[in-house]
Amino acid sequence: MNELELNEMKISELKELMVKGRLSSLELVDYYLDRIDEIDKSGPGLNSVLEINPDARNIAMKIDDGDREGVLSGIPILIKGNIDTKDSMSSTAGSLALSGNRPSSDAELVSRLREAGAVILGKTNLSEWANFRSTKSSSGWSSIGGQTKNPYILDRSPCGSSSGSAVAVSANLCTAAIGTETDGSIICPSSSNGIVGIKPTVGLVSQKGIIPISHSQDTAGPMARTVGDAAVILSVIVGTSFENDYKKLTDSISDNLSGKKIGLVKNFTGVNNDVDKLVNESVILMKGAGAIIIDTHLKTKGKFDDAEFDVLLYEFKDGINRYLKTCNAESKVHSLSDLIAFNKLNASVVMPWFGQDILELAEKKGSLSDRKYKNALKKSRKLSGKNGIDFLTKKHNLDALLAPSGGPSWKTDLINGDHFTLGSSSTAAVSGYPNITVPAGFIHGLPVGISFFGKAKSDWELIKIAAAFENISCIRQVPSYSSS
Repeated sequence: MNELELNEMKISELKELMVKGRLSSLELVDYYLDRIDEIDKSGPGLNSVLEINPDARNIAMKIDDGDREGVLSGIPILIKGNIDTKDSMSSTAGSLALSGNRPSSDAELVSRLREAGAVILGKTNLSEWANFRSTKSSSGWSSIGGQTKNPYILDRSPCGSSSGSAVAVSANLCTAAIGTETDGSIICPSSSNGIVGIKPTVGLVSQKGIIPISHSQDTAGPMARTVGDAAVILSVIVGTSFENDYKKLTDSISDNLSGKKIGLVKNFTGVNNDVDKLVNESVILMKGAGAIIIDTHLKTKGKFDDAEFDVLLYEFKDGINRYLKTCNAESKVHSLSDLIAFNKLNASVVMPWFGQDILELAEKKGSLSDRKYKNALKKSRKLSGKNGIDFLTKKHNLDALLAPSGGPSWKTDLINGDHFTLGSSSTAAVSGYPNITVPAGFIHGLPVGISFFGKAKSDWELIKIAAAFENISCIRQVPSYSSS
């Protein structure tokens, strides 16, 4: 198989080639490893992959010699560098403080991927500590991996924190990848790199073995070039009960949105004229496919931001202290206070561009029994969920809400940090509800996505809507690796 044939192939297409004997898992792994050498480590130098799994080729050979019936049998998957694996790879969250941290067990989602036959190809770069270190950080930068680049225009930000996962998928360095999100970390990089990202309902995917920020908001999710590929991976990492839902989904996906009521959240528009134009074009396409689009207004937008940040600080301190206590003896830190001290001692390499103000704020917080924490959690959940998404979907009897995922990416700026101008991920993130971004178009060569989000556990309904939109829009384009 040549490059033009393998690039952009779906999981189902790759598996069919393997069954017919036209492609082996080892050949596919070698193909991606060559692309990582040529594109990620040299050439454009995307810097999206932290490390390669040295066992990947052996795993692929065993699959080729054995059973190919698994849902993901022989399919190479990259996973974010804050997800535990029991192998020779480290789990670092991009931090030098955790170099050499080799967990004693796989994250539960990794175990599910392996059981389904996936080849864990390696780990991806990310915003260090999943972008929970500094308010002045640069998305996609870590002290282990350096700065990840956007494959469409190289001096533009890949967004984060699942930067490497998004870039690697977009650049065809893997079939698909796993990212994690607390607030926007799957949605923003997927939108900025022209791919599909699914942030599931919190709790559907186990948090076990993921370096934590917030137990009330953290979730892993699939990142792929198509909604269908993301859905099959979601069915695997959630568990067997969802595989039946996936099979039903694939049978029912069509271009037909007839009768689907979708609320366009207008207060996420009006920021960027070019983004608004893409949203309007998307609405026209959906109406043409039978959807009923209703203008809505999220009255609680922005009213829970301070409460959310307080919740994250409290939960990060609790969660990271628990995680670091389990790290092996080779790890350099075993508590949040250890981490802060390590970063200060190694500031020239760990903090050359931005500091650790968020870590220091978290260290000052008390326990999860504090009344301030409980009140902040109650407020943020009520305003984002009951009085936010739930209110709108119930009032208008909606199947989904719609908003631009973000704007075109900004120039990477290590000195001043990120320059976010537009994003709609917070309401679904804080409530713990599902969110899916799908490519919607390009602005001056940079991809922009639209998001479908809704009430808790409406994941599969949103996937059907997103897949239908993908089928009628066909926006996805391969990256151009432009220098500016």
